[in-house]
This record gives sequence, C-alpha cells and structure tokens, in this order.
Amino acid sequence: MTTGTLIRRAELDGDATADVRIEDGIVSEIAARLTPRRAEEVLDARGGALLPGLCDHHLHLHAMAAADHSARCGPPDVRDPAGLAAALARTPPDERGWIRGVGYAEEVAGPLDARSLDRLYADGPVRVQHRSGALWVVNTAGARSLGLEDASHPGVERDDRGRPTGRLWRADDWLRTRWSTSRPPDLRAVGARLARWGVTHVTDATPDLDLVAVDAVGEAMRTGALPQHVQLLGAPLGWTPPGNPRAPTAGPYKIVLADSGLPGLDVLIERVRAVHDAARPIAVHCVSREALILVVLALECAGPRAGDRLEHAALVPAELLPRLRELGLTVVTQPGFLAHRGDAYARDIPAAEHPDLYRARTLIDGGTPLALSSDAPYGPADPWAVIAAAMRRDTPSGRTVGAVERLTGRQALDACLGAPQAPGGPPRRVAPGTRADLILLEAPLVEALARPSAGLVTATWMEGVKVWDANIGM
Repeated sequence: MTTGTLIRRAELDGDATADVRIEDGIVSEIAARLTPRRAEEVLDARGGALLPGLCDHHLHLHAMAAADHSARCGPPDVRDPAGLAAALARTPPDERGWIRGVGYAEEVAGPLDARSLDRLYADGPVRVQHRSGALWVVNTAGARSLGLEDASHPGVERDDRGRPTGRLWRADDWLRTRWSTSRPPDLRAVGARLARWGVTHVTDATPDLDLVAVDAVGEAMRTGALPQHVQLLGAPLGWTPPGNPRAPTAGPYKIVLADSGLPGLDVLIERVRAVHDAARPIAVHCVSREALILVVLALECAGPRAGDRLEHAALVPAELLPRLRELGLTVVTQPGFLAHRGDAYARDIPAAEHPDLYRARTLIDGGTPLALSSDAPYGPADPWAVIAAAMRRDTPSGRTVGAVERLTGRQALDACLGAPQAPGGPPRRVAPGTRADLILLEAPLVEALARPSAGLVTATWMEGVKVWDANIGM
C-alpha cells in the first residue's frame, strides 16, 4: 500500500523541472531531486507541466447530468425539423414518461410552442429547453400533464385568449414542484468527466437551489461520486455550510436579471442590500446592455461588496468599463459561446455591438478581474476548449469576433486557476504546503498552450488522491 506520491521531472510554472512530493493531501516538498521513500508511488512526468487543478467558475452540475439523458435539439447535432423529430423519437422517456430535449435554437424549426412541438412529437409528454436555459417548451400532452390551464406561475406564457402556449419562462423551480417525487440526477458521470479534463474546483451557478439539491451535491461529494470541490451560488440565504472539505460552500448569491422581465431599479437595489446584509456578495446573471446598466446603477446606489461579480457580461459597452473597475466587480464570462454560436451572434446582433461581445482583454487591461467558465451544459463544457476559444475568438465558420479581446495562452489558463472564492484573482500555484489538487500534462506548458486539449491531461489528483489516470482510464 502506497503512503504518498513522488512526481519526478515535473515542469513547474512553465519553467525548470523539479521533483514534487505529495503527502497527506498536500504538496510537502519540491526540490531539484528527491529520494524515493519506501512504499511511495513514483511517477515520471518526463518534463510535462504540473499545474493546480482547473476551476470552472460557472456551470450547472445537475443540468449537466440531466443533459446526458436528453435529446440534443440544436446545432451541430440537429439542423432542421426532421432532424429534431428524429432526435425526440429515439430518446427514451424518463421515469415519469417524459421525453426531454435540450439545446434548442430557433434556426432549427423557428420559435417553438405546444402546437409546433405536437407536429414533431405527439406520442406523449415532451419538453424541450432553449439553449439559453431560460425557456422550456412543452407539447399539448405535456401541458395537460402539468396542468398549465390552471397554473399561476408568472412564467407560464399565455396567448391573447389566456390559453397557455406551452412556453415556460424561467420556471424550473415551479416545474420541480410538479414532479415532487423526482430526485436530482446522479453526478458520478459528471464528476468523472470533469476529472478527466483536469477540473478540481467548480462553482455551480444554478439559482434558487432548494435543500434537496444542496444535499444531493453534498452527498455526491461525500461518497466520492463528485470528487471536485464545489461552491454554490444558489445556496439559500442563511444556509450554513457543513464546514468540512468534502461539502459544498456558499458563494456569492445568484440574482437572475431576465431580459424578458427586468426588475425596476428600486426593486433591484433592495435585493442587493438584502443579500449584502446577509453577508454575501452578489453574482448577477447579466447578458444585455440594459441589464448591465441596471446592475451598475443598483450597485452605485446600494454600494458594492467585495466579491460582487457579473455572470456572463455578454455585452459590455466600452463606456462602462471604468465603472466596472470602480465598483470592484469581477466578470465571469464564457468565450466558448463564440466558438459554439458566434455565427448566430454575428448575424443577430448589430455590427456596432460586436466589439462589446464577451470582452476579455480590455477588461483585464482596464483593471477588472476576469475569470473563464463554461456555463455547461449551455456552453461547451471542456475547459481546454474554453481556453482555446479565449485565445482565438473564432466562430464555427472561422470568422473572428473581437480580435483585440484575444487572451494569451497564459492569461486564459490563469483565468481558470483563480480560487473559487476569488475568480480572476491570483492564479493558484504548486508550492509546498498547498493542497494537492493537481493535474499533470503530457507536455511542457508552452507546448500545451499552443494546442490546448483535454487529451493532454494524463493525471488528476484531489487532495493527493488520483482521480484520473490516462494510462488506465480511471
């Protein structure tokens, strides 16, 4: 039985190689040459880069797990109505008899409602989520099953006669109440996938989590199904974290500014104050200019708190850059969306606003901390694809959006190495006394950043325990 790990000839900080010893979950020694101990596992890095594990600063764990059992309803998997109908037909129903689809985009079959969805699938209840995550569409069988005629949730869209259209806006919390016996999906496959990519820390950005969802994440961490460290933006105000390393922590509090119904300024100011009074910063979902201006005004009135952050910041006018810096805001953004749906942005957003899309370099240069993330499953989940997108900023067709916003490879990597509690802050480093949440690449850092790929990750350790080994496929 091994008592520790000695990693030989590992490149550190993109510089010289050294030997690194892991004991009791921490990095205990680093030296040019260390002598192996009895019963110590010895691994030869062969000059590959040894890094702190990556942090995905904004994703949705349970939605990722659910997407694994859902029909893919948008590009590149589906591109027309026939393809969508086929995708729904070949997807097995869940335990409640529902077909679930995700990732829908209007370019496939136009705006969906219950009637148009009936033409694609009418053999049972079906629900399809828009790729933004903000909208679910159900067919007539689904509307009947949910009792939409009598539903009072404000997100249930109705026509001019008051009849439900089958479109449900930001109604995930209400939908969960309609399936009171449902449990959050198992996270084991998600945890394994993240470990394979070298992700050791995640921030779950799902808003308004109930205690069932919070406890499910905690249970997955305790059992090892989810080996990553987890911070929750949606943890209820007043929730007390268990306080052990294998339990989730509460991060800034998620506030969603839905462009389909922005709140009044006074309402937002009071909400910000309530969150700050509960000793938590805010994390504001903000994808439009209007939403960003509203957040800035609210914080200028309510006052900022250290740790306040903007989620997405998809459109940032240049004139607002100084105000973001003055308020001490951090931006957590997703350049992967450019690689995934950048052509749609270029088509649908006025050309004058293209320089404002998913800013990166100008935020850093302007003094605003920047962290990268995936927004999985709504954006590309692979962190190395996110890093590549931040460096290249190319759309699927090869068009470049905002070349001046490109990051260097090191800047993009560092934006994935900040601590969950300090996204965009100093990148974590491999050093004696630090927790052994580490990844080993098969190549030196310069080579790895010239061709970012998850395939470069050969091993991942969580608190000194190997949770991914490319040699044995664990």
